[in-house]
Amino acid sequence: MKKPLIGITLDEEETKTYSKYPWYAARKNYSESIEKAGGVCIFLPNNSDEIEYYIKLIDGLVVTGGDFDIDPSLYGESTTSKEIKTKTGRTNFEFNITKEAIRTKKPLLGICGGQQLINVVLGGTLIQHIPDYINNNQIKHEQPNPRNEPSHYVKIEKNTKLSEITNSDKMFVNSAHHQAVKSLGKNLIANAFSEDGIIEGIEAIDQPFCLGIQWHPEFLIDKNDIKIFQSFVEIATR
Repeated sequence: MKKPLIGITLDEEETKTYSKYPWYAARKNYSESIEKAGGVCIFLPNNSDEIEYYIKLIDGLVVTGGDFDIDPSLYGESTTSKEIKTKTGRTNFEFNITKEAIRTKKPLLGICGGQQLINVVLGGTLIQHIPDYINNNQIKHEQPNPRNEPSHYVKIEKNTKLSEITNSDKMFVNSAHHQAVKSLGKNLIANAFSEDGIIEGIEAIDQPFCLGIQWHPEFLIDKNDIKIFQSFVEIATR
């Protein structure tokens, strides 16, 4: 069987930690989860000039998360939280390649910040800082325990793609975000919620596979996390 080639977006940094010079990075478990599901991966440099070539080359796209935020101006708002930090180059690349993936109906999986990006590309808005939006003592969306451990449940909506994939009505997930989807973009529906009402998953009803996941399923914490990658890879194989 042909293995689909999955493109994975990269974080970029100029801090002199790994190198004295600007560098790209991604956690291994992004590619490992795709490989475990039956795909092969390439990591995509943030080069907007090559987006058309990348889209022709790959069979599916994963937009990864990261410790940064989408500029609120991209969804028509001014910055209202001092917690926001942006990465212009990375966001511009991910915005444009996601837009092209949607236009060409390329299988698309957005993880954490990748979910938020899909929503913004399709005209939605974001909660800029969850603690400013809801008074929540119940769920810490930036969990204090390690990221490879779960912290709260999400409720999966019936009659959604995510429900079909997982065959479940809830999952026990990790949580590493201070922003979230607020208003949904065009042709998007919410497929999962946390107990405090935060949207934890989205999907496009007019695409073969366009799924956003607010948690980090690449850690494979819940038994249904791998099913998300398997479904994605299966669609990308066609």
